Amino acid sequence: MEPSMKRTTLSHLRVRSLVGDRTRGQVLAGGVVIPCALGRSGMVQRKREGDGGSPLGEFRLRGGAYRPDVFAVRPRTALPLRPTRPSDGWCDAADDRRYNRPVTLPCPVSAERMWRDDGLYDLVIDLDYNRGPIRPRLGSAIFFHCARPGFTPTEGCVALKRTDLARLLRRLGPRTRMRIG
Repeated sequence: MEPSMKRTTLSHLRVRSLVGDRTRGQVLAGGVVIPCALGRSGMVQRKREGDGGSPLGEFRLRGGAYRPDVFAVRPRTALPLRPTRPSDGWCDAADDRRYNRPVTLPCPVSAERMWRDDGLYDLVIDLDYNRGPIRPRLGSAIFFHCARPGFTPTEGCVALKRTDLARLLRRLGPRTRMRIG
């Protein structure tokens, strides 16, 4: 990114899929095009828990977390960002009152671990999908996070190379929206 581009906060990010591979795409950030991974089912109009689809729509970036053992210093961003703890989880039990919310582990119902060994959530942003009001079984834990090597598909999130995500975060703020599709 050019130095002048780093100073301006983006109002919108656009995510589009690649022709011929619905599990891979590009994030358009101003004049920058960044490769990304999408859900294993591509982009979906009617998101359901466990379907592997990245939901179509426009979402605000609610804030997120970073692994303090990976990032010695809090990544630069105007978004709310806090250090992840080993006890952080995210409830994906569709019939539980904590569904699609952060929880403390261990949790008596199904919950995803946010402190992961695979690096996917070293830097993670909560997309405002199914967050208010939260509706059971319409999908949980839809994030903007770090990609696996080779941009293998996500479970429904949008994922970038960690260095690209950290660099892009500098241009994101509370008014930034992500349009998937």
